[in-house]
Amino acid sequence: MDVLDPRRVLIFRAVARAGSISAAARDLGWTQPAVSQHLARLEREVGGPLLLRGPSGVRPTEAGTALLRRADVIAAELHAAGEELADLAQLRGGRVRLVAFPSAAATLVPTALGDLARERPGLEVGLEEAEPPEAMAAVLAGDADLALVFGYDGPPEGRGVLEWRPVLEEPVHLVLPAGDRAVAGLAELSDAEWIGGCVRCRAHLVACCEAAGFEPAIRHVTDDYVVVQNLVAAGLGVSVLPASALEAHRAPGVRSVELPGLGRRRVGLVFRPGADGVPATAAVAAALAAAAR
Repeated sequence: MDVLDPRRVLIFRAVARAGSISAAARDLGWTQPAVSQHLARLEREVGGPLLLRGPSGVRPTEAGTALLRRADVIAAELHAAGEELADLAQLRGGRVRLVAFPSAAATLVPTALGDLARERPGLEVGLEEAEPPEAMAAVLAGDADLALVFGYDGPPEGRGVLEWRPVLEEPVHLVLPAGDRAVAGLAELSDAEWIGGCVRCRAHLVACCEAAGFEPAIRHVTDDYVVVQNLVAAGLGVSVLPASALEAHRAPGVRSVELPGLGRRRVGLVFRPGADGVPATAAVAAALAAAAR
């Protein structure tokens, strides 16, 4: 097989990501026949179909899925190269795509981006909000440059080849209705009803309660820290939240207690190897670290 045309590989990636040839053509600013022609030539080059066509769009074949993984790497590397060259050749700030989990997006990120806007007005940062698994997947796929993520016992699992840079550690607090009795330890809440958060936060809650000698009765589940606090304020259960969630929003009618045994949450950045050498990406990482301090 001859060397594949990287332009056609990226066109294939655009179609696979968009889910249809027409949607990819709009995203690329091309005509649909032109996109179809490039796909047909790429399929001839690889010796078989890469996409299954249907009335609702397209989906990759087994060969297409394998090529898509490689295409994601190519797209990420080309984006990093473009940003680095733009800084060197055009002396502009560049563009960074950042993904952050909700409480970090509400606390750390605005401070960091505000400082960057004053210090480096030419730097453009686009923010998307996502939980750690989705955020890391976006970086692995080349759809984001940096992701703020968290883990409880250390860096989050599922990073693959991504590098990890610690940003901060924060305590986890017990959240109670304001009028509730004083609590000195988790074991005192063995009969309470609990409000659980995201999958990772629930797993941490269950592990902490089991270490205290009981299994928590989780009656409500939400990954929205505003909803958690409002449910607690209404007397519908107790919960645990990291400090940043309480900093982002403090509902009237709740109080928080930092108990031994609730551990700490580790927050950090993940990125592709070498991405921290791109000036624009390095500037955003440094601003987030400074905001954490």
